[in-house]
Amino acid sequence: MTDQEFWKIDADYFEHKVTQKYEMQTAPGLTEDTIRQISADKKEPQWMLDFRLKCFELYKKLPMPNTWPDGPDLKELDLASISYYIKPGTKTESDWNKVPAEIKKTFERLGIPEAERRSLAGAGAQFESEVVYHNLKKQWEDLGVIFTDCDVALKEHEELFRKHFMKCVPPTLHKFAALHGAVWSGGTFIYVPKGVKVGLPLQAYFRMNVAGAGQFEHTLIIVDDGAEVNYIEGCSAPSYTESSLHAGCVEIFVNKGARARYSSMENWAKNVFNLNTKRAIVDEDGIIEWVNGNMGSKTTMLYPCSILKGKGARSDFLGIAVASKGQFQDTGAKVIHAAPNTTSTIRSKSISKDGGITTYRGLVQIAKQAANAKVHVQCDALMLDDLSKSNTVPYIDVDNKTAEVGHEATVSKIGDEQLFYLMSRGLSEEQARQMIVSGFIEPIIKALPIEYAVELNRLIELEMENALG
Repeated sequence: MTDQEFWKIDADYFEHKVTQKYEMQTAPGLTEDTIRQISADKKEPQWMLDFRLKCFELYKKLPMPNTWPDGPDLKELDLASISYYIKPGTKTESDWNKVPAEIKKTFERLGIPEAERRSLAGAGAQFESEVVYHNLKKQWEDLGVIFTDCDVALKEHEELFRKHFMKCVPPTLHKFAALHGAVWSGGTFIYVPKGVKVGLPLQAYFRMNVAGAGQFEHTLIIVDDGAEVNYIEGCSAPSYTESSLHAGCVEIFVNKGARARYSSMENWAKNVFNLNTKRAIVDEDGIIEWVNGNMGSKTTMLYPCSILKGKGARSDFLGIAVASKGQFQDTGAKVIHAAPNTTSTIRSKSISKDGGITTYRGLVQIAKQAANAKVHVQCDALMLDDLSKSNTVPYIDVDNKTAEVGHEATVSKIGDEQLFYLMSRGLSEEQARQMIVSGFIEPIIKALPIEYAVELNRLIELEMENALG
């Protein structure tokens, strides 16, 4: 594959569908028998089956999330029509050549093995409910880094896994957290030992292929004292008329003086409800960095949360959401300052067109004990037509008078003067609009590794094509 081919991204890359024989696919809907079937197929310990069943009981009791007057509507999501576990019929491989041909072809179209060879410390790939490939380069394995999927971690690192699993995101949090606890499958498990700094990114890619499917991967990252890790997730699915559900969960534990960067590029098809939950607990002098890109899905409700529990802890959030016709991107961030001298920054950007709706919905809480907390929130929205909508809904709760808090928000449209200036320099109107959009998203592009920066740019170009007038 040439460099030019590697960087080229076409819509067909994401629309590619695989004709795959599945070893197991549970019937639509969720029952106790389904839960037992999943756990038995995975040969899990008794405590995990018990945990799943408790989550299922909780799921049945909890109401659907209350939607705000200006928020998304989940009425079209038919939970009874979803298949909650789909097993592709292949074991997890560490040799790419042993992955089944049709599945391998899908990930090769997305550039996964090429990216691993070029610039990653390790990579994983999940197809439907199961991880089909996982590999960590030996130099990091020799330093004690663990990079595997959560099904393997449950068996091979059970004590460490059990100590942290769904402790950051408890199943009592909301209905979809409970659902996740009941049916989770696959995902990523990372442990970085004390003082180890993983100098190259680790990556996982999650792919849905079947219509009417649910994907519930679990990401659990533990960064020990003074350690560092950079982890990247990508997600996509082809389009269908039936609704699908993505309700993954991300838990990140950043210990004393540690640093974690979590980057996510979510490009689900426009029949997918993306109801993901992400949280980090950050100890003394620890740093969590979130870089989020949300391009696809029919509806997204996603608000990564940082709990700054140790003094001097820091959270930085940078996000971009793009909504076109029929899409509602309700995204943002949450930060809880629970210790002195903690710092957080939130920078959110959104683009809406053709009647798409974007909403920044944020929460910052500064507790009484969080003396000298510092917060800065910035929300920038770009609307490309008169049909689109953009909302900014910040909520800041301050219980300590020593806090320093700043918030600013802008909403803008592409102006005639900007277009005239660029077109007078020889650009077409479409090129001029694309240049303005590229400049708007530049801070996010700079924060991503080059492969993902190119992908994000191209994805937004695909969204903008023939729709910038």
